[in-house]
Amino acid sequence: MIPWIYQGKEISSTDDFPNKEAIGFIYLVQNIYDYWYIGKKNIYSHVTKPPLKGFKRRRKLTKESNWATYKSSNKSVKDWEDWEYKSRVIIDFAYTKKHLTYLECHAQFSLNCLTNEMCLNDNILGKFYAGDLVNLPVDESR
Repeated sequence: MIPWIYQGKEISSTDDFPNKEAIGFIYLVQNIYDYWYIGKKNIYSHVTKPPLKGFKRRRKLTKESNWATYKSSNKSVKDWEDWEYKSRVIIDFAYTKKHLTYLECHAQFSLNCLTNEMCLNDNILGKFYAGDLVNLPVDESR
């Protein structure tokens, strides 16, 4: 698997992040056939464990997610072989969950994910779908 790249630098551990307060990042993966996908990934995950002996409250722990080896949530991207990856680029880091979602939506809309044939994103936020944009009138004056 090729490494994550951020601003031309290889990212292989959280020590390589520009800001240690980041909770996630927006990424773009591209394969050798030039198909690409934009997504988001949390750097940390929350795990709930049973209570310790003599206590009733469950324990909530934070651990590092599988971000370093993560491929994607998209089925097509998951099916890519390791040699098919052309690039795995971190676009930006986010510092809250809402910021992470905003950055993902912004990147997807900015890069016209729903209308670009090479983009594998078929929806944005589960609300905007590529199929909804078919056969709409186009205003040529803009």
